[in-house]
Amino acid sequence: MTHTPLSNLGEFGLINHLTQQIKLINSSSIVGIGDDAAVMDFSGYQTLISTDLLVENIHFDLVYTPLQHLGYKAVAVCVSDIYAMNAQPTQITVAMAVSNRYSVEALEEIYTGMKRACAFYGVDMVGGDTTSSVRGLTLSMTALGIAKKEQIVYRNGAKVGDLICATGDLGAAYLGLQLLEREKQIFIDQPTMQPKLEGKDYLLSRILKPEARKDIIDFLQKNQILPTSMIDVSDGISSEINHICKASNVGALIEEQLVPIAQETSLQAIEFNLDPITCALHGGEDYELLFTINPKDADKIRFSNEISIIGEIIPAQDGIRLQTKGGNFHNLTAQGFKHY
Repeated sequence: MTHTPLSNLGEFGLINHLTQQIKLINSSSIVGIGDDAAVMDFSGYQTLISTDLLVENIHFDLVYTPLQHLGYKAVAVCVSDIYAMNAQPTQITVAMAVSNRYSVEALEEIYTGMKRACAFYGVDMVGGDTTSSVRGLTLSMTALGIAKKEQIVYRNGAKVGDLICATGDLGAAYLGLQLLEREKQIFIDQPTMQPKLEGKDYLLSRILKPEARKDIIDFLQKNQILPTSMIDVSDGISSEINHICKASNVGALIEEQLVPIAQETSLQAIEFNLDPITCALHGGEDYELLFTINPKDADKIRFSNEISIIGEIIPAQDGIRLQTKGGNFHNLTAQGFKHY
């Protein structure tokens, strides 16, 4: 790869270079990149806005993160928050602080990944900013979405008796991260060693290129299911169910045997001498959806391959608990990623 210094283009030249081929696809996007502000018209829909910050060596490590994957993931994790409100993402903005060790070509790789994600999720990149950084790379992503007022799902709507549902499977991203960190340490100690990642594609894809669950929102709407509460799984379901219970003033009972865990996740956890359920509950970065539904909707999802009923909402005074396969009960406290 050639290495063109960022100084060759300057701030505005860099912005033009990275965004010159971006085309608007949503009718709500009136004016995008190229003016002082973007202009949008949502024609009576309510607007949702969510921002995510990704900081080098905190949220990603470029020793093992391909730049295109980083760009794709940056978009996916941001639009996931919009889907978690039962809404459709429509636009995204990108702000970037970057040090001079990055080249124009490196940023092109990141933007290639972003553009692919925007195309997949059907969102327009309508603005942003770039600035210099003393060290490393920081990406600030803001997603906008729309929904009818009566369709928006919040965290505070769970009711006693509601069923707790999780999409996909859990814990894979955490095990993928542990694999990459292991191989990184081996590489640091022995730079001539090749990484041993054969047969680990699924686990690696879950950490390096997660997908926001656009398909689940489409499924819910098609089957006329309106969750009573919902959140995306970024910090582990132990943390996310605590958020829902606190906002809704309820408790929760999750059954260990019902928590969806892929075979690849279980096998890798055992190899690392970890308990698979611990990885699923506390691992984070799965970007699945955790939501509650009225029991009357249970039959609509019971045969879905992508949604599992994992528990029930209970009175607040009964706490937030996990029932193990052996029938024991344990308090379920948030043990996911802590930012501070």
